[in-house]
Amino acid sequence: MLTQSIYSSLTGFPAWHGSSLGAFPALSLHADPSSSPFLTLHAVRQWSNVPFFTVPLARAHGKSFAHRSELRQAKRIVVKLGSAVVTRGDECGLALGRLASIVEQVVLINRNGREMMIVTSGAVAFGKQRLRHEILLSQSVRQALHSGQNQLKDMSLPVLEARACAAAGQSGLMALYEAMFTQYSTCTAQILVTNLDFHDDQKRRNLNSTLHELLRMNIVPIINTNDAVVPPPEPNSDLQGVNVISIKDNDSLAARLAVEMRADLLIALSDVEGLYDSPPGSDDAKLLDTFYPGDQHSITYGTKSRVGIGGMEAKVKAALWALQGGTSVVIANGTHPKVTGHVITDIVEGKKVGTFFSEVKPAGPTVEQQTEMARSAGRTLASLEPEQRSDIICILADLLTERKDEILSANKNDMEHAVSRLSPAMLKRLSLSSSKLNSLSIGLRQIAVSSQDSVGRVLRRTRVANKLELEQITVPIGVLLVIFESRPDCLPQVSALAIASGNALLLKGGKEAANTNRILHELAQEALSIHGVKDAIQLVSTREEVEDLCRLEKMIDLIIPRGSSQLVRDIQRAAKSIPVLGHSEGICHVYVDHEASVDKAIKIIRDSKCDYPAACNAMETLLVHRDLLRTPLFDQIIDMLRTEHVKVHAGPKFASYLTFSPSEVKSLRTEYGDLECCIEVVDSMQEAVDHIHKYGSSHTDVIVTENEDTAEQFLQQLDSACVFWNASSRFADGYRFGLGAEVGISTARIHARGPVGLEGLLTTKWVLRGEGQTAADFSEQGSMTYLHENLPVAQVLPGHRTTS
Repeated sequence: MLTQSIYSSLTGFPAWHGSSLGAFPALSLHADPSSSPFLTLHAVRQWSNVPFFTVPLARAHGKSFAHRSELRQAKRIVVKLGSAVVTRGDECGLALGRLASIVEQVVLINRNGREMMIVTSGAVAFGKQRLRHEILLSQSVRQALHSGQNQLKDMSLPVLEARACAAAGQSGLMALYEAMFTQYSTCTAQILVTNLDFHDDQKRRNLNSTLHELLRMNIVPIINTNDAVVPPPEPNSDLQGVNVISIKDNDSLAARLAVEMRADLLIALSDVEGLYDSPPGSDDAKLLDTFYPGDQHSITYGTKSRVGIGGMEAKVKAALWALQGGTSVVIANGTHPKVTGHVITDIVEGKKVGTFFSEVKPAGPTVEQQTEMARSAGRTLASLEPEQRSDIICILADLLTERKDEILSANKNDMEHAVSRLSPAMLKRLSLSSSKLNSLSIGLRQIAVSSQDSVGRVLRRTRVANKLELEQITVPIGVLLVIFESRPDCLPQVSALAIASGNALLLKGGKEAANTNRILHELAQEALSIHGVKDAIQLVSTREEVEDLCRLEKMIDLIIPRGSSQLVRDIQRAAKSIPVLGHSEGICHVYVDHEASVDKAIKIIRDSKCDYPAACNAMETLLVHRDLLRTPLFDQIIDMLRTEHVKVHAGPKFASYLTFSPSEVKSLRTEYGDLECCIEVVDSMQEAVDHIHKYGSSHTDVIVTENEDTAEQFLQQLDSACVFWNASSRFADGYRFGLGAEVGISTARIHARGPVGLEGLLTTKWVLRGEGQTAADFSEQGSMTYLHENLPVAQVLPGHRTTS
């Protein structure tokens, strides 16, 4: 490893891989020694590969970004590396792997057209390692000469003065940075500063000019306090205004440089995740996603990091000072092995990492606060009587028809704004009508009836022993996050199911349906308010990215995506610690057997493909038995598809039978979501089953045949969530199944499968009622024995209400 070899040559310690670094060309340009700061320009660029260019700033400086998503616009970025980030855990030497990943990210961002500056710690730790090595070597030589033996006695190391360590380590630190950046053909420059350099106007102008010239040449400045000569910090009245801040540590240095250079963003990396509302590690400590200037009095600071001279309080003061000067700030963890490799790039992409400092406080609650509100109200919702939850749903059903003019007006507004941006299929999903609202109302009333027998239902009762009885009962899952796009009708459906199952609900809809979603959410909360649980359903209207919502693993219990296969796949990738209920694709098949009815086949194929082509339960592949080719049935199928303007793609086997075939399919695993489908030929029902297992998505698959034995084999062998005989694939729907509505269709193998209605939003808990029994009572020396008798579920225990 090149970096390890470089490290060996700089420290004198052996490299654990490879050989030492050979000589490389370098050009040192020293500024006038009388003019501080001292500058060394390391000209090690492979000039032919990386040209000079000037990066224009995207905005006028003076106002910091209000929201994380705006960080993508940052053009000039300062990255501050704290001592805990740069140094190893033993505080002697540098964390090479961590440093290498940071360098790689800085280079990547720089090559994407942004100006990068680094404020680094580490000189003291690097020098401490080198000096300790020299002292140990010197002591061992003296002892060997004195004793005449090679055995060393216990040696005590003197306390090393920080300035001496800095002097010994600064050159090695910079040489390491230089070598790392050289591997990416990126040029760096070293700048050492002290507090005095900012108090002298001429020196400050020199520094500013130097940095601007380096950035103009696309060179990455690496800045550090000159700890070899810096005096101890003196008390003063800094941090009181934009123009005054003393350089006491690298936090204040980074803030001062960011404001001086009009940087858009300052990223301060330390060994903590960000800013907490109380000392990290305490039981109630919560990471603050966003910090506002008026909130500093509501937090408690813990101790400073294991190394360095600053602490979180110093970081916050420096961050607020930079924010006041127009630079946005993020404080994040640069030491965590799982995130170090992408922490800087994630921040620049606007992802929810660390604590973002903002001067603009949103009018409403944060998404974390909304989740807490929903969970609290959800517990009250779950404790209501079934009749009360049913009342809420019935009121919501009434509101959908009583207030339909408001709903349709909002939906019309959304449609007008989306008509030029969405496909016809997506526009159809977005559109609402009076008939659609009436159907929704009917579906909600079905849910209201089923909610009478949901939460608290006893599934199993067992007499474990005498006067020791066990129940398994249904309970809500907790907090659900439903993410949907272009489907405003999803909101009342999912809301009703959450109410019926006693679950708290967090909704994130697409911006294309913002007006419709807002009015529907208001109606849901109006219905909930009759029993004081208005906050149980929350609509996320802030600029939260879906990926950020998927990281709330301590607050959300289940994610249900409703939308395109791409949306579902993105959520499944992002939600690493939260279960996701859903399907990523709806590749549904209809197999027409050689014993199929002509009329049934034509009707089923037309409905499965043409009724709603964008639906996940629409047919995407038509499998035809080989014996049907060149028969009247096959000709009628082709004529019907042509009449319905369905574009046909030929599968490989089907294409081989044709002289002039339609366009051959690119993949047999395609979800078209439009008036398109694939036709493929199979030799038997078994081959159809094998094809579906190989290319399907385990969603919904259909057989059309008059042979009952063939149909039953198909239904038994096929491993899909829904398998139908002589019925359209479009029946795979919660409403059509009599569930009232669905939160989605799951192709998972555990929990719920197929259309997920009320039952799929419940889990169970075990309730044991005894009279002081202990496990020891049932041991060999105990006086009790297990009975394990199953009891009738309808049997009611004294003092307890039980439903069957």
